[in-house]
Amino acid sequence: MPDPGPSPLQSSLPAAAARFGAHGHGRGTEALDAVRAAPGDLPPAPAPPASTYTLPSTGTVPTARPAPPPDAGPVAEGAVREGAGPARTSAPALERLLSGPSGLGTAGLRFARGAQPPARPAAAAPASTPGNPVPGLYHHPVPEPDPVRVEEISHRIKAWAVDEVELFPPDWEDQFDGFSLGRYMVACHPDAPTVDHLMVATRLMAAENALDDVYCEDHGGSPAGLGGRLLLAHTALDPLHTTAEYHPLWERSLHADAPRRAYRSAMEYFLQEATPAQADRYRHDMARLHLGYLAEAAWAETDHVPEVWEYLAMRQFNNFRPCPTITDTVGGYELPADLHAQPAMQRVIALAGNATTIVNDLYSYTKELDSPGRHLNLPVVIAERENRSVRDAYLKAVEVHNDLMHAFEAAAAELAAACPVPNVLRFLRGVAVWVDGNHYWHQTNTYRYSLPDFW
Repeated sequence: MPDPGPSPLQSSLPAAAARFGAHGHGRGTEALDAVRAAPGDLPPAPAPPASTYTLPSTGTVPTARPAPPPDAGPVAEGAVREGAGPARTSAPALERLLSGPSGLGTAGLRFARGAQPPARPAAAAPASTPGNPVPGLYHHPVPEPDPVRVEEISHRIKAWAVDEVELFPPDWEDQFDGFSLGRYMVACHPDAPTVDHLMVATRLMAAENALDDVYCEDHGGSPAGLGGRLLLAHTALDPLHTTAEYHPLWERSLHADAPRRAYRSAMEYFLQEATPAQADRYRHDMARLHLGYLAEAAWAETDHVPEVWEYLAMRQFNNFRPCPTITDTVGGYELPADLHAQPAMQRVIALAGNATTIVNDLYSYTKELDSPGRHLNLPVVIAERENRSVRDAYLKAVEVHNDLMHAFEAAAAELAAACPVPNVLRFLRGVAVWVDGNHYWHQTNTYRYSLPDFW
């Protein structure tokens, strides 16, 4: 089937920038115009050395200014100050910052000086979209994902799951199909240059979900002995370096069960597209995920219901973070490691992961109530720890999600203003698109999810 090419990018960040300015903060509306601009099929401009920028450590615009080029005059005192947007001055360095990147391949990333972000498309999702959003949940509807790509990804991922890694037995086939991986990944990565790039994300998502089901959840999972299983599976991502005597035994172990087979194969495909830094980033994020699994398992073994803040701490690790942080690999470019590691970028990524994971708590609420045993999710924890009715606890969880989303969008807007490097802007945009696509998938996956009758 011919590859139809990437879909138009959609993002919640332009609206976030407009709202950010409307609240009087004045932090970088122009910068978000650059994030909105789609780079198309041109290669992104290389990022300047990271030392050119001092990024904010907690999401605020830094007091340090970009280093002026040799031909630049002095920057006016106070032109960039704490908590304020870039002032309009004639200082060449600041004007160059505001005018955006230049050079081959950067035309679509330039700033629109003085322009307001265009209005978002109509908020209502297309009439054909199944499912209803959680009432009161702050989210951004997205266009229907490209059906040609959805069909192709759905076909390829099932062939991989059945023929290459034997991911599930025949009686789980309906559940695999009902997960709708093709629709999920096309919605979350509309800028993927090829179907092969999309398949990188899709295999990893399938492998992660299989491990969760088989090791942790309702397909044989148990908290007992989970740490040992996770450690051995993690070596399929982060390979064991051992002696010649024991290396063949480890290699054979990677085929011992479906999660390890899937992890090994998905990682091999990922390494064909990822740089070494991107691969190491992903391994780190998967270690975070596995740590979160272990915390939840420990609470299950001791029948402990955490405090709300403790639950949210666990969810910062047991969350979707590994998925949006590979958005640059799937998009065919790289956010340099030093820029990815900056505290301000880490805050944006963490908030995105936290918000998207609470979306999962809300949409999977009734599914988990119908499952054996007690499943911890945010409404359940709030109900018990804050002595609320189940309805009030659920509505409070919606508020928590909305607060996280607003914090994510504000942090992304500030970082875009503080560091208008093309790859930073594109990465921020990719994370925002993933957040929106993740909600779309949860809302529309009526095979898996239904809403409680609280309204």
